[in-house]
Amino acid sequence: MDKRKPANQRRQSLFFWPFTIIFFALFLLAGCAEVPLTQRKSLHLVPEGQVLSLSFQQYREVLKKSKLSTDRQKVEMVRRVGRRIARAAEAFLEDEGLGYEIDSYHWEFNLIENDKAVNAWCMPGGKIAVYTGILKYTKDETGLAVVLGHEVGHAIAHHGNERMSQALLANMGGMALSVALSKRPYETRQLFMAAFGLGANIGFLLPYSRVQEAEADWIGVMLMARAGYDPRAALSFWNRMRKSAGKRPPEFLSTHPAPETRIENLKEYIKEAMSYYQMQ
Repeated sequence: MDKRKPANQRRQSLFFWPFTIIFFALFLLAGCAEVPLTQRKSLHLVPEGQVLSLSFQQYREVLKKSKLSTDRQKVEMVRRVGRRIARAAEAFLEDEGLGYEIDSYHWEFNLIENDKAVNAWCMPGGKIAVYTGILKYTKDETGLAVVLGHEVGHAIAHHGNERMSQALLANMGGMALSVALSKRPYETRQLFMAAFGLGANIGFLLPYSRVQEAEADWIGVMLMARAGYDPRAALSFWNRMRKSAGKRPPEFLSTHPAPETRIENLKEYIKEAMSYYQMQ
């Protein structure tokens, strides 16, 4: 018995696949965007308005479930450094012709009391959390500026949207965020939080790519230099983090790997950033 498909079905299959490939290619092209400042093409399937809405909601939920630090001196340090980095980020966006993006940022800085969580993150819209566990590595304000500059660098480069888009494509077939939240709300929120590095609150993490890390490193040292912090402190911080990595590295290193090549690249970025620092 001939189990092959009838000729008409085979012809339909031949017509079907080219249209499927074309549709998929157009789908990806429609979601393609440029990373601010570096002009790298990246995948953005999630409208920025939806990202901001979910970001603000998730940030409030994280704060409700967390114990905020009552150490006034440390809290003020986080907010002081954060404000300086935020002003530098806005000036940087203006200089790069991206001033229209500034209205999307509603900066907020909170210190979460958790000495075991060596972590910090910046969600879309400038919602930032620093965990007390990372302060032993930052050491001082300049070290903290390295961390906040790097995290804000991820935010203004829209790396979170890129990672969320990749996760939706890989796990949900490119399903729209609104549809994914309706049909698979828990899984979608977990993907969102993993994509934005909220490792202290979830059971898995999505590591940044080397390209994304390089972009955040470059932007980060520029921001801290423009904010009046010595960018050379970035080398000391990342070396401290690298030495701390053992069998189970801190959460911050789980999403921010620090190989030797990264240190070498930072040296080049710092040369460029020093011109901004010396003008302060």
